[in-house]
Amino acid sequence: MIEDIKQDARARMSKALDALAGTFNKIRTGRAHPSILDGIHVSYYGADTPLSQVANITVEDARTLSVTPWEKSLVPDIEKAIMKSDLGLNPSTAGVVIRIPMPALTEETRKNFIRQAKGEAETARVSIRNIRRDALTVVKSLVKDKEISEDDERRAGDEIQKITDQFVAGVDQALVAKEKDLMEI
Repeated sequence: MIEDIKQDARARMSKALDALAGTFNKIRTGRAHPSILDGIHVSYYGADTPLSQVANITVEDARTLSVTPWEKSLVPDIEKAIMKSDLGLNPSTAGVVIRIPMPALTEETRKNFIRQAKGEAETARVSIRNIRRDALTVVKSLVKDKEISEDDERRAGDEIQKITDQFVAGVDQALVAKEKDLMEI
């Protein structure tokens, strides 16, 4: 019973860490990476469709992305969607291929991105702590219903705290890696 609670907490905390990794991928660094465009949607036959489902996105060189739509009629829509996104990118079209040069990051934009990354990491930590609180509440209700002893509750609480500490350390490691990535020139 306690093992199920720990497994559930571990699985939910793992999802919080995965969500943080996805968010970090959207914070662009100076290098071109296809995941930067993950949040962009294009109107495709009346439906908002992710860019990756209507075009091929490749890395041309360290600072340039290449987007090749599967239908030529989508080129203007894709260009508009990229310009409307808050990524600060300016695409240029050559026939059917849309090239997106990554602007060099200034010191100020790097610091803003680091601030954003720290905020996202704190959100992930709070999420992990909320999962810990939920697990401890379930354990307390088991004690209240006299299904487990108070000693079992104390042991379970310690184990859940250890799991929480592991995942918070994972968030901290991810943040350090992202900061290092952003400060690279």
